[in-house]
Amino acid sequence: MLIQDENLTDRSPFLKLRRWQWWLLVAINILFLIAGQAAAVLLGRFYYDQGGNSTWMATFVQTAGFPILCIPLIFLHPYQKLETSTSSTYPSIKIVALLYFVLGLLVAGDNMLYSVGLLYLSASTYSLICATQLAFNAVFSYLLNSQKLTALILNSVVILSLSAALIAVNEDSDGPSGVSKGKYLVGFICTLGASALYSLLLSLMQLSFQKVLRKETYNVVLEMQIYTSLVATCVSTAGLFGSGEWKGLQDEMKGFKSGRVSYVLTLVWAAVSWQVCAVGVVGLIFAVSSLFSNVISTLSLAITPLAALLVFHDEMNGVKVIAMLLALCGFCSYIYQNYLDDTKARKSESQSHTDDVIQESHHV
Repeated sequence: MLIQDENLTDRSPFLKLRRWQWWLLVAINILFLIAGQAAAVLLGRFYYDQGGNSTWMATFVQTAGFPILCIPLIFLHPYQKLETSTSSTYPSIKIVALLYFVLGLLVAGDNMLYSVGLLYLSASTYSLICATQLAFNAVFSYLLNSQKLTALILNSVVILSLSAALIAVNEDSDGPSGVSKGKYLVGFICTLGASALYSLLLSLMQLSFQKVLRKETYNVVLEMQIYTSLVATCVSTAGLFGSGEWKGLQDEMKGFKSGRVSYVLTLVWAAVSWQVCAVGVVGLIFAVSSLFSNVISTLSLAITPLAALLVFHDEMNGVKVIAMLLALCGFCSYIYQNYLDDTKARKSESQSHTDDVIQESHHV
């Protein structure tokens, strides 16, 4: 999800693990990402189905669990001095604070759009639309991060756009009960807008690592997620009280179909699930590669509709099946291009290393 400078992975403590320990770590992070994202989406839909109607509360829980991210940060604290000593000049605190504040505002807005989208859409439809973030990612990476738009990337953008268009014009849309066509359209637009904003956010984060922070280590990425989540949580809290939705939370808890305890546990575990997903994303970026993290992130979006089918019995009509297949094709096209780029970069790096060894042997 965050594009990483491969040269910086040499400082990752993960590379010092034994092979079986490394595989175990990768497996755990995959589980964290897939289970965390799927559980968060399903719990969000469950919250609305059982009588919850506060979009600000749904926005709040997406980042409120950010203190969980301090656990891996503390665990890797011994490596922080090494990263600091090997890094280049770091920007002033004012610049970093302004950067985190702006990104935090974008995160809060993005989470709000996702919350409104999930309010008016079924979990399966919501996840299929979210898959379009790969197409938006390709566009913003081209505009902001100088990524080339190859034939495979353009093919992915077109296919994912067709998939989203099928969902939009689906006459048999299975929105939650009581949701009109107009609200369904609002949910579709908000989710699509959230996917675009999320992709823009990732490109801006990449740009900030390259131009502002000038380094991208495990600690720095975790710190960015912690501080931006802190800002987003403060914004969500202000929105919750400013909108007056907090006044209805007690009645919402009393009217929750599965009970008060279930209400609290739903919100708590939704908050935990989002942060478990975040830990998995960052872990895969630094244990394997950004490409692999992207693969698993998008794979989780394909698994969520199947989970929604089992948990909420969402209808999977022919249009949604075709849209899912198109999304998978677009996903494969995008990932194959990234695989080709990664292979080319590794060959170039290997050749450069071989040339350096030959030159050193000649000097000897």
